[in-house]
Amino acid sequence: MLISLAPRRALLALLLAGTPSLAAAQPRAVTSQSPADLIVTNARVYTADDTRPLVEAFAVRGGRIVFTGSAREAATLTGAATQVVDAGGRTVIPGMVDGHAHFVGLAQKLRSVDLVGTRSYDEVIARVVDRAKTTPAGSWIVGRGWDQNAWGNTAFPTHEALSAAVPNHPVILDRVDGHAALANAAAMRLAGLTAATKDPSGGKILRDAKGAPTGVLIDRASGLVENKVPAPSREELRAALKDAVARMHSLGLVGMHDAGASRESIELFEDMAATRELNLRLYVMIGDNAEALQHYFALGPRNALYDGQLWVRAVKLYADGAMGSRGAALLEPYSDDPNNSGLLLSAPAHIQEVAERGLAAGFQVNTHAIGDRGNRVVLDAYERAFAQVPRADHRFRVEHAQILHQDDIPRFAQLGVIPSMQASHQTSDMYWIGKRLGPTRLYGAYAWQSLLKTGVVIPNGSDFPVEDVNPLISFHASIARQDARAWPAGGWYPEQRMSREDALRSMTLWPAYAGFQEQLMGSIAPGKYADFVMLDQDIMRIPADLVLQTRVLSTWLAGKLVYTASQ
Repeated sequence: MLISLAPRRALLALLLAGTPSLAAAQPRAVTSQSPADLIVTNARVYTADDTRPLVEAFAVRGGRIVFTGSAREAATLTGAATQVVDAGGRTVIPGMVDGHAHFVGLAQKLRSVDLVGTRSYDEVIARVVDRAKTTPAGSWIVGRGWDQNAWGNTAFPTHEALSAAVPNHPVILDRVDGHAALANAAAMRLAGLTAATKDPSGGKILRDAKGAPTGVLIDRASGLVENKVPAPSREELRAALKDAVARMHSLGLVGMHDAGASRESIELFEDMAATRELNLRLYVMIGDNAEALQHYFALGPRNALYDGQLWVRAVKLYADGAMGSRGAALLEPYSDDPNNSGLLLSAPAHIQEVAERGLAAGFQVNTHAIGDRGNRVVLDAYERAFAQVPRADHRFRVEHAQILHQDDIPRFAQLGVIPSMQASHQTSDMYWIGKRLGPTRLYGAYAWQSLLKTGVVIPNGSDFPVEDVNPLISFHASIARQDARAWPAGGWYPEQRMSREDALRSMTLWPAYAGFQEQLMGSIAPGKYADFVMLDQDIMRIPADLVLQTRVLSTWLAGKLVYTASQ
């Protein structure tokens, strides 16, 4: 396997050497002396390209980088129509890519009740009441972002207070991780949810002492109510997706890996790409739906569609739930819930079967696994699939890989499996994760450095809308393992921190590698898309506690300005 035995630096060298556009380009040479369309000069450019990691200028022609090097050399490519951008000494980095997020989820969240940051159940209810004032009676109210772990009382809420405050609207509120939801009485009535309703496979209905639903629905149980919410029209969703793209651009994101999309959503993405409305490097994972998988496997992998706006060549599966709702599958019970070891959302045989089909069809398979049992189940299923359908350079992934047994950490490199992780989850979870796991299992929690030392790469992300869209939150978490208040002093298990160089790669070159895109993007290097971001601070040199104060000044896609900050 490509990753299996090579140390990480050797892998990066191989990645660069194996890329024709990079191998053929000398750091100081240009492919042609004809004028550039765009020259960025007087900058501190962190290229994420090991052949030339720091330069002061680069040139763009036809949407691609044609030169990186000195300002003097770049100036020789100036023509009458060349746009010259003097960065004034500012920092420029490659356009950032979120390696695991939810496109439609962000679009919907921007138009729903935002519950992120609520400090009590009363505050959640107050925000819903405010929305109800402007929502016709009988219409659904949808929200997302509550987290009982941030409240004084960390027990799951029950619906009674919400139902009393908002009796005339059906309400469904997703927990921050998307793996639990709270429904009010009106919503449960519309869904026919009663004490007689059985738990669905892969889900749990929380109940009171009499067996009546409390309103909290874990994992696939939330679908019992959410399936009753009217879907937005195609045009409503299209407009919301455009808003989501604008939000990403404003924070320096030029692309994302969409972790599980329906066929209907993918077809809308493709329609937007065809009409040049997408304006994003979108790497799509097909959701686990039998008909959708059959359709896309028959089409085969599709790469860089519509001038590099869309890739459809991956599948998203689910092994378990999430830590916050105690749905992540653990090898031993939860320390704070000794009768519970979490939930498996897919049978191991199903993961293996889809993995084998993916290998045969040339598709990458990426499986959500958070708990140590969930991760082991996925690695075991992948290993069996690789034995049945051997394929080099498959780049299969485990999405999240948050809690790992020590025995499983080296297996990622041995199997050529990529741990796709989200650094901001660590800083969100560190306040309470010890209660869930106890002290011993924490040594395998968010174990970035332990994994990196085995030779793998870690594409970083946010899992938005679970976490905030801002990619610099994950950059800061990667290098500091601290929250915005610099807590805890020295970082949470600081031996697992990333270097700044690796943190930058984790948001640029490594997501590109994880999406088979490294020949086209991920670094500022000749031959690649001219996707880059200008920042007002040097995140590679400033104190870690200033990173979160950094502003994106401009974002560029294929050499075109897609966002500029207001003065």
